[in-house]
Amino acid sequence: MSQLTNDSTQARYETWLSDPVIDLATKDELRAIAGDEKELRDRFYRELEFGTGGLRGVMGAGTNRLNAYTVGKATQGLANWLLDNRVEGKGLSVVIAYDSRNNSAEFALDTALVLAGNGIKAYLFKELRPTPQLSFAVRDLDASGGIVITASHNPPEYNGYKAYGADGCQLIPEDAEQVIASIAAIDSFGAIKRANRQSAESEGLLVWLGENEDRRYMETVVGESLNQKLLQGELGDRFGIVFTPLHGTGNKPVRDALSGAGFRNVLVVREQEMPDGYFSTVKSPNPEEREAFELAIELAKKEAADIIIGTDPDADRMGAVVKDGNGEYVVLTGNQSGALMVHYKLSTLKERGLLPDNGVVIKTIVTSEMGADIARSYGMSVENTLTGFKYIGEKMTAYEKNKDRAFLFGYEESYGYLSGTYARDKDAVVASLLISEAAAYYSSQGKTLYDVLEELYKQHGYYLEALESRTLKGFDGVQKIGAIMEDWRSNPPVDINGVRIVSVQDYGSGLDGLRPENVLKYGLEDGSWFCLRPSGTEPKIKIYFGVKKESADTSAAALQQLRQTVMSRVDGLA
Repeated sequence: MSQLTNDSTQARYETWLSDPVIDLATKDELRAIAGDEKELRDRFYRELEFGTGGLRGVMGAGTNRLNAYTVGKATQGLANWLLDNRVEGKGLSVVIAYDSRNNSAEFALDTALVLAGNGIKAYLFKELRPTPQLSFAVRDLDASGGIVITASHNPPEYNGYKAYGADGCQLIPEDAEQVIASIAAIDSFGAIKRANRQSAESEGLLVWLGENEDRRYMETVVGESLNQKLLQGELGDRFGIVFTPLHGTGNKPVRDALSGAGFRNVLVVREQEMPDGYFSTVKSPNPEEREAFELAIELAKKEAADIIIGTDPDADRMGAVVKDGNGEYVVLTGNQSGALMVHYKLSTLKERGLLPDNGVVIKTIVTSEMGADIARSYGMSVENTLTGFKYIGEKMTAYEKNKDRAFLFGYEESYGYLSGTYARDKDAVVASLLISEAAAYYSSQGKTLYDVLEELYKQHGYYLEALESRTLKGFDGVQKIGAIMEDWRSNPPVDINGVRIVSVQDYGSGLDGLRPENVLKYGLEDGSWFCLRPSGTEPKIKIYFGVKKESADTSAAALQQLRQTVMSRVDGLA
């Protein structure tokens, strides 16, 4: 081995080869890459760690890969943490769900058997289910926590493992750090306790979930509908929806939610209807990208659909496509969809005299201010959180405990939304229902969502946002991302294109009562802003941009100039 592959990497590799617990097929996979220094380094230079969404990584053998051993070790660590922190007199239980990715079902069952081996009851869904349903089920079953096997919208070679607390929220950093320490304390795979499936079932430590839990979740989601009476007439037949689950878990629940609310003209993109861990019809199963909607747009044009809805593999993110002023289908950004849903919900509640005095909308620091302006125009307060829906969920739980705020809506620019307090994670099922209902409501007034968006721009200003990301994989990528952040942190610009920088917010030390996080946000004198943030779940650095001008054209021009200047410096270091 050369100096490129350090001693710790080599030691981890050799430990796996000599470990009697590890199966022969895995060892054969590792022997096949013995001479590939870069591959060995990427697989073994570190242990997978919890980020903004738990564990996530490429599947394969190695400490920096997701496999039966890293999943088992993570579960044993989580089990030890639960056992160390259990409430006296109360049994421990964990709900487990999984998505359509390759190996998800196997990882989920193995997770359940490790929990059972530790005497912890595992509730496991019989089939793939959306992530938000997992969050709901944790609360509904009064469980001690939850786990979902998913890598959201990552490429097919990825999978992941998200852990949830008893409130149905993804583990907050303090708890995640304790779990990480608990995992790190496991010195061998031989320490992982696994029950036999048959014995776990007979002892009541493996309980399968199905129709009853589905029904309770769906009744709760449909209960978030604001205008079901509107759809009881001909509008329910006339208003056309094209839906694509992008080969994921959204297929049944989204259709059930739309049907339950009264939509009777819903077409599914057949080529993308069935689960497929390879996501064979798309480059990326990501409803943030227009390419993912190509087949849906073809079908929508053929059927003259009013709106297109798409959900990612674990159905926690939703993207919407609507007709613009020229009748062309355009993909709404997460900021636009969020603003429209905030407006629709708050305006409907106000019309009915149901807006609470202490109502609050929650968004992240990289989400557009447009939704915040709309919320404040209805007299509602707005809270900001760090990126990651767990922080929104954490605030919701605090409101529930303190009874001082009434949660109305939470969202982030990355296509995650939640209406209602039944869960503590973003829910593409309820978002699909709410934005479709909003579109149908405005259609009854002779308007499209695009028309409503233009009205909101005229009222609040032409907000325009953008996101750039640079994928920098492996050990070298981690170093480059660190260098980029250090460069901007140590040498902040004085101006951008002649517009003075008036604020530099370094969240690394914690700001505005938020936890420390490696994020830099710069505010310009004209109200524009940009933000640099390494992803916690992917080998990426993300750069967010926002402007607000008097017209669409001036906003577009300002945004283009801002992006070009900032990215020129970023790319010079990437």
